[in-house]
Amino acid sequence: MPIQVLLIASVLLVVFIGVRRSPTIHVQAGKRIAIVLFAIANVYAVLRPEQVNELAVALGVGRGTDLVLYATVVAFMAVTFNVFQRFQQVDRRYTDLARTVALREAETINRERGLTRESQPPVLHPDEHRAP
Repeated sequence: MPIQVLLIASVLLVVFIGVRRSPTIHVQAGKRIAIVLFAIANVYAVLRPEQVNELAVALGVGRGTDLVLYATVVAFMAVTFNVFQRFQQVDRRYTDLARTVALREAETINRERGLTRESQPPVLHPDEHRAP
């Protein structure tokens, strides 16, 4: 019984951290819903292990613990893929930022050396828009 209390408290803590609003943590609504549903399934498995065993047998898995393990592996793979995509997105943003900074620095250096005319418009990143 004490392990059940500890497990449920741990799940609730993870859910609270995962779905709370924070200026530094951005979690999309669909991901919040998935976190809550996964937490509900975990709490149910902790409270009713015999029913998880029955479900596992009905699905062709030997034991409920194996079923929970398989579900955890799938969830881990989904999270890993999501993190990989986020890192790729951040990497692209850093690359775009570095290019923009390099172009602006080159333009400033060329202007200081007198290699460009003052009337030339500044080099803008493709995503930037000029003010009218």
